[in-house]
Amino acid sequence: MTPDELQARLSRIGDQRAVTRRPAMWTPSGAAGRDAVPAAVLVPVVLHDEPTILLTKRTSHLKKHAGQVSFPGGRIDPEDTGPEAAALREAWEEIGLPASSVAVLGRLEDQVTGTGFRITPVLATLPPALTYQISPDEVDAIFELPMSVVLDPAAPRRQKQEVGGVWREYWVWPHPDHFIWGATAAILVQLAERLRKDMRDA
Repeated sequence: MTPDELQARLSRIGDQRAVTRRPAMWTPSGAAGRDAVPAAVLVPVVLHDEPTILLTKRTSHLKKHAGQVSFPGGRIDPEDTGPEAAALREAWEEIGLPASSVAVLGRLEDQVTGTGFRITPVLATLPPALTYQISPDEVDAIFELPMSVVLDPAAPRRQKQEVGGVWREYWVWPHPDHFIWGATAAILVQLAERLRKDMRDA
């Protein structure tokens, strides 16, 4: 798939909501889900000749999600005009990504996490060969996951873990150096399914 073809497909799915999909991750129900803290992440597709997804690894000393792989993002602050503004602000703060380099395409379906956040994924594309400036207080590393892996239906797998006597299931994506799981993995699953559906329907 060429970058132009991918851009067109992403534009079509950016403002849709999935009707049915595989289970994304453990999700709190009832009041826990309703009371979740609003957050947003940028889901940046880098339009190389072989496109990729940009991901970060958080520093180990953070209070929330320390050392985990994530998209750039965080809480939606009162001064943010919405999820898009929050995702762009966080991407600037975390990796020095200027909003002028980002083409926002729309949103994916919200993910409610076991740690009490309701995350709105903001789908976007980036040009290749950008220079990033990592905030050492928040980010240890930036890396990219090939879109060819994301589109492989056999790539992600489900894992189980017992936490406080409760078994939880979550998605894991393969990578030689990083463990991609939880909300980030679930968002990648959703994006992959939406893209494959668009390819089938074309």
